[in-house]
Amino acid sequence: DRHEGAQTVCEADEYGCVRIAPGDPITLGTLLVISGENTDLGIDSQRGAILAAEARGNEVAGHPIEWKHQDERCTPEGGSDSSQNLALDSQIIAVVGTSCSSAGEPAAQVLSESGIVLISPSNTAPHMTAREIRQPFYFRVPHNDRTQGTAMAEFAAGELGAASAATFSDNSPYGETLAREFARSFDAAGGEVTAQETTRVGKKNFDAELASIAATQPDLIYFALFHDEGWQFVVQARMRPELDDIMLAGGDGVLTEEWLRRARSSAEGVYLTQPDLEFDGAAYEQNLLAPYRERWGEPTGTFHAHAYDATNLVLDAIEAVAFRRDGTTYIPRTALKDAIASTSGYEGLVGELTCSNLGDCNPNAAMQVVKVVNGAFEPVWDQPR
Repeated sequence: DRHEGAQTVCEADEYGCVRIAPGDPITLGTLLVISGENTDLGIDSQRGAILAAEARGNEVAGHPIEWKHQDERCTPEGGSDSSQNLALDSQIIAVVGTSCSSAGEPAAQVLSESGIVLISPSNTAPHMTAREIRQPFYFRVPHNDRTQGTAMAEFAAGELGAASAATFSDNSPYGETLAREFARSFDAAGGEVTAQETTRVGKKNFDAELASIAATQPDLIYFALFHDEGWQFVVQARMRPELDDIMLAGGDGVLTEEWLRRARSSAEGVYLTQPDLEFDGAAYEQNLLAPYRERWGEPTGTFHAHAYDATNLVLDAIEAVAFRRDGTTYIPRTALKDAIASTSGYEGLVGELTCSNLGDCNPNAAMQVVKVVNGAFEPVWDQPR
C-alpha cells in the first residue's frame, strides 16, 4: 500500500515527516534581525532568501513556497523566543537564520530539538560549529571568525606595518571571539597586544575604555562590535586628540550603509574585513544583484548572497528527499538534514560549498579588507588563498 509505505518511512525518522496536502504551500522560516539598530544586516539576508525562492518561481517539490518571518533581535532572548514560535508551527520545513551568533546559540538548540534545519547566512562565531556544542540540525555558509580575525591581524602586521595593537569588543559571542582571534594571530605575527578592553552590548559611552587604550599608545585599535556600538566607538575615538595617529580596524559587524551614515566623517580611513567577494561575477550580478536593485535599491549589508545560497541548499535538499503518495507530499526531517550535510562541491554565489560534519559549509572562505574612502567601502587587500 503506497500510503502505508509513506507511513513506514515517516515512522522510521526520529522527527517524522512534514506532510503537505495537494495545493498547499511548503513553509520556510527566516529568523533574522529585522528590527532595532542591526536591521540592515537581517533585512539584507531576508531579501537574499526571498530572491532565491523567486528565482525558482516560488515553487519547490511541486508546491508554492510560503515564508514565515521572525525577528531574532540580535539577542539570546530574541533567538530563543522567536525560534520557539517557529518550532510551534509543525509545517515549518527549515529556517534561514540567524543573523547574530548570540541569537543562534539558543535558536539552534530549540530548532534541533524539533528536527528543524537552521542554516545561517552570517553566524561567524567559531563555537557555533564546535564539536562540543554544535547542534545537529545547524549549518552555516559564511566564514568562521577564526579566519576573519586572522586576516585582519595579517593585514595589520604585514601590510600596514603595525607593531602594536589594542582590541576593544562587546561581550557577545561575536565580539569576544573576534577580538581574541585577532589578538592571538597578531601576537603570532610578532606584534604586541597592548590592551584588551571590553564593554557590554548596549553601552554607549566608551571614555574609560578609550582612555585606557590611549595610555598604551598602540599603532592600531581593532574593534569587534555591531552597528550601534560600532559607529559610536569610532566617533568617540576620533574625538580624542591622543588617538589622532592611531589606525582603526574592525570586523564585518559594522559593514553596513547605516553604519557609514551614522559614523559620517569618523568612518574615513577605517579598515574592515568582509568575505572575499569572489561571487562578484556574472551569476551574482544577474541572479541576485539585478533583481535586488530593481526592487530595493543597493544592498544594505554583506550577507544577501550567503542567504541566497543557504536557501538554495535547503530547496535542493527538499527536492532530493521529498516524495509523494496519493497526492500528499512527505518530507522526512532527518533525511532533509542529512541531504544538506552531504552537500559537496556546490557552486554557490559565494564560492564552492561543501558542508563539514560539523555544519561549516564554506571551509575555504577567504577574507577581504576594505577601507572607507570618501564615504564608501573600497577593497584594498585580498587574503591569499
